[in-house]
Amino acid sequence: MIAPPPPVNHGVCRGRRFSAVAKAAYCATMADPAIRTARSSPAQRWRGDGGVVEACTRDTPEEAAIGLAYDSAPYVVIMATPADIEDLAVGFTVSEAIAPAVEIERVTVSRVAEGWLADVLLLPRTGARLGVARRRTLAARSSCGLCGVESLRDAIRPIARVGQGPAVSHAAIQAALAALEVGQTLGARTRATHAAAWSDPSGGVALVREDVGRHNALDKLIGAASRAGLDPAAAFIVITSRCSYEMVEKTAAAGVALLVAISAPTSLAIAKARDAGMTLVALARADGHCVFTGARRVVRP
Repeated sequence: MIAPPPPVNHGVCRGRRFSAVAKAAYCATMADPAIRTARSSPAQRWRGDGGVVEACTRDTPEEAAIGLAYDSAPYVVIMATPADIEDLAVGFTVSEAIAPAVEIERVTVSRVAEGWLADVLLLPRTGARLGVARRRTLAARSSCGLCGVESLRDAIRPIARVGQGPAVSHAAIQAALAALEVGQTLGARTRATHAAAWSDPSGGVALVREDVGRHNALDKLIGAASRAGLDPAAAFIVITSRCSYEMVEKTAAAGVALLVAISAPTSLAIAKARDAGMTLVALARADGHCVFTGARRVVRP
């Protein structure tokens, strides 16, 4: 059985719809140096209103190579922000349909010369399925969800059908969106990361995860929710990135029936969401959002 994560939320909770657990853990989260995954970098700033050049410093997010292994056998290398690595390993395992979280015995994270290594120990009956899992032969870049997949058949595969899922109001979607904006502490410092949030049907955010890669942020969120025992049938996910089809695929694999994206979806993402029976909401901004599929789950007000 994998160990549950500490009940942390990467966000400022004052005045927002964060869960009580997330609020209580905020100070402990920010005190943990492992969470502070940015560093100050010197630069020169040029201003167009006069051509002035001045010295400055900017906080930039860290990016590192994180190797995932199963039963000590290397599987993939992911370029990611080196925080919440166990969440990333569990979430990738679930979202790539390698194994459900209940079939992960433990994850061991270690620092190595080249970066980080997360070794996932699977139950014996699960390990045999790795031979038919979607294989990777290249490193997965922080911007790439399918780097190294060997065949077209593996890239575009049948999507999992989701369950009934919760009914969610338009107001709840907007509340979760506002909470996610405040919850992006790394993004606020660097303006260079993506985030994903786990929300209950009322718009109360329980978890936020951030990463330089949008797929990694979603995998970290799925892993954290799995480790915390949160029910995917009673939740929806909000992401800060564009919604390509693999974001839909990962959400469906996690058993979540409603996905909200700040940016626009691709046509394939819409088609995949429809195939999965998912509700896909996108172009979600402070002034509203668009429901592309599964409108039956979005209710007034």
